[in-house]
Amino acid sequence: MTRCYLNAMAMVSAMGDCPQAAYRQLTAGAPALSTSHSFSPEDTLPLGLFTGELPVIQLPERHWHSRNNQMALLALEQIRPQAEAAIARFKPHRIGVVVGTSTSGISDSETDLKQRVNTGELPPEFDYRQQEMGATASYLAAELGVSGPVFAISTACSSGAKALASARRLLRAGLCDAVIAGGVDTLCHLTVQGFSALEAVSDSPCVPFSHNRKGINIGEGAGLFLISREPGEVELAGVGESSDAHHISAPDPSGAGAVRCMQSALRDAGIASDAVDYVNLHGTATALNDQMEARALAKVFGEAGVPCSSTKPFTGHTLGAAGAVEAAICWLALQGGGAPRHVWDGQADPDLPALDLITASQPNTELSCALSNSFAFGGNNISLILRRVV
Repeated sequence: MTRCYLNAMAMVSAMGDCPQAAYRQLTAGAPALSTSHSFSPEDTLPLGLFTGELPVIQLPERHWHSRNNQMALLALEQIRPQAEAAIARFKPHRIGVVVGTSTSGISDSETDLKQRVNTGELPPEFDYRQQEMGATASYLAAELGVSGPVFAISTACSSGAKALASARRLLRAGLCDAVIAGGVDTLCHLTVQGFSALEAVSDSPCVPFSHNRKGINIGEGAGLFLISREPGEVELAGVGESSDAHHISAPDPSGAGAVRCMQSALRDAGIASDAVDYVNLHGTATALNDQMEARALAKVFGEAGVPCSSTKPFTGHTLGAAGAVEAAICWLALQGGGAPRHVWDGQADPDLPALDLITASQPNTELSCALSNSFAFGGNNISLILRRVV
């Protein structure tokens, strides 16, 4: 089977505007959440806000101008030289773009619709196309001038990871020679208040797998990769997907779907569970998700366990971007950054199987293989295995 490689990586999150900034935060074990009431007027909540400057979109068409696309552009600029080299080498029609998102430009539409409520008129710059799920993928294709397959994945919190899996399928099918793929999501009232209505949001920094966990902190961010068949330092070695169809928002408490997708990823990569050096947990800090994931890990990795951590205390839950942002964190770990630590209150839940959570006292070791989990609404599950090429 054709091997596919993550040749270049870009990341934007609450940790900063580039992978180097994220590496510093992860190494220091310093979460970067902000407290804000911008998206919840009646409550001040911890959020994974990106507080840096976003670039100005130069394309003149109004429908490209959204915060989500600005976030995507900031990430793209980090890998533009590699992307443009691939375009020159393979030609524009052989380059694809796949982007996972759950918000697209909804935050911009919220502002415009608020004006309509207050004045009875939409602002002249309003364009419905800003909030279409495919808007960011189409924008990146227009920005780069490529004409290969371009589409979006919107499967809630598995979207960014599924974009990487889709990119690998495009390459293996011979439809593309390179793909820009990942996830981009920006904060908006819809998601913050929607998750609050589900009673899934914590009013304090999240503590995944703790007895005291109360829910998620919503975040925003972008993770983009240039993926091709050309050998690179990190391979997308395994993909496993499953669908529980257990409940519209709650996971199957047995963890059966999570077990299936992790085992499928291991088979796809051609490795046993003991070859995995690190697992980036979905680890949302909700009662049901953490329960399910802990049970699933115990079944897949057995009594020996596996070093693992949830990085959502650093970034917040970036929803449609989470799978790509956390794959980017695994990419950093494989490139010499070491496995990120698990930031929490240290109060283990006695009702959960014990996990080998990485603490500050554990030394960083060289990693060769990392698994990243993303579990979404409706039991839409995916596990990715990234492997360092020796």
